[in-house]
Amino acid sequence: MAGTTTNISIRMDSDLKIQADKLFNELGMNLSTAFNIFVRQSLREGRIPFNISLNQPNAETLEALQEAERIARDPNVKSYSDLNELFSDLEA
Repeated sequence: MAGTTTNISIRMDSDLKIQADKLFNELGMNLSTAFNIFVRQSLREGRIPFNISLNQPNAETLEALQEAERIARDPNVKSYSDLNELFSDLEA
């Protein structure tokens, strides 16, 4: 670590900070240590060290969602309102 340190200020939603403090405390560190780890890893990799996305489903998930919609619309597909009935059919 360099011989000198400096303070920085980060604006963060208070609920988010509480959650982060709790997580990092469970990991044995504080928010400052976690942030330093993030910055060091970013510099080491020359990028943000994780993927950033819009949280959009991938192709496999989209295909599964479309299949579920087709099944839900298909009048020939048996539906269940009782788990016991479903399990009974699965055992048969």
